[in-house]
Amino acid sequence: MSQQPLRIGIVGLGGNTRARHVPGLLACPDVEIVAVCNRRPESTAAVAQEFHIARTYARWQDLLDDPAVNAVVIGTWPYLHQPITVAAIERGKHVLCEARMAMNAAEAQVMLAASEARPEVVCQLVPSPYGLRIHKQVQRLIDGGYLGELREVVAIATNDGLADPATPLAWRQVAELSGVNMLTLGIVHEALIRWIGDPVRVLAQARACTAERLDPATGALRRVGTPDSVQVLATFDDGAQGMYHVSGVTRFGPGTQIHLYGSEGTLKLELMPHERIWGARRGDSVLSEIPLIDDPTGGWRVESDFVASIREGRPVEFTDFASGVRYMEFTEAVARSAVSGHAVLLPWS
Repeated sequence: MSQQPLRIGIVGLGGNTRARHVPGLLACPDVEIVAVCNRRPESTAAVAQEFHIARTYARWQDLLDDPAVNAVVIGTWPYLHQPITVAAIERGKHVLCEARMAMNAAEAQVMLAASEARPEVVCQLVPSPYGLRIHKQVQRLIDGGYLGELREVVAIATNDGLADPATPLAWRQVAELSGVNMLTLGIVHEALIRWIGDPVRVLAQARACTAERLDPATGALRRVGTPDSVQVLATFDDGAQGMYHVSGVTRFGPGTQIHLYGSEGTLKLELMPHERIWGARRGDSVLSEIPLIDDPTGGWRVESDFVASIREGRPVEFTDFASGVRYMEFTEAVARSAVSGHAVLLPWS
């Protein structure tokens, strides 16, 4: 593969693919986008013209059958992630799949099993963007004993995007398209477990503050299929206790943050709109901002990392399918707990 162009087909060239993946891939040497398939023929034709993509397809199956395509970017909604991914792997085509990994944990496990059966095929998930810039610096602080023994964890992801009942229904709120979706719980959790261990027990509550919203596709009211307010109590594998507050209805809330409280110190990580690290250790009087270390390997490198994994055999770090399964199992455990009112234990497998 290192001696020839990498020819990529895209299934679902929508917003994130347009903004990030297309320019990121085209910035890599000897990478070509050669085929595209969107949901609607007119959309397929439009993006093909915009990005000068030679081959267009009405069916994603036909794109995967194209021998000119040797890697696939899946930018569709989650309801198609599992079937397209498995079919691509079976055809020996490398996969970069948009998050969330799948509709549910069972589909995610099928995708992982398919990837493990073909280890020569690179399988990567688009990672949570949170914490990529500061990842290595935070890891070094933790590994160096900054926190001491981890005792408490707080993960916050709040905004007011759903606070207005008149806000129309979005695809992420349609269960048959989005699957098990708990707002941005999964992407803040994915960032968190890059630095600490996994939860082993969750107890959750969730609510859709606006039960029905106007569906722009039909012009009618439709029941909302996902919550807009989620709170979780968690126990982690090292004994630390945790809380998650995730909301789309919080006006003037704290935004997106992760707090790590240890026996010797505290780290407060601001993740939006800019990544910042605050810390204090035993003997300090207040939290102070920790200057960021300039790391040329940090930040968003998803597309170049995907290409490097294919060409150089570099292991996928952000994010491999095994990590994606952990994300999906956690998110589904929270959903199950919220419905049942009982704690759910992890892992399932």
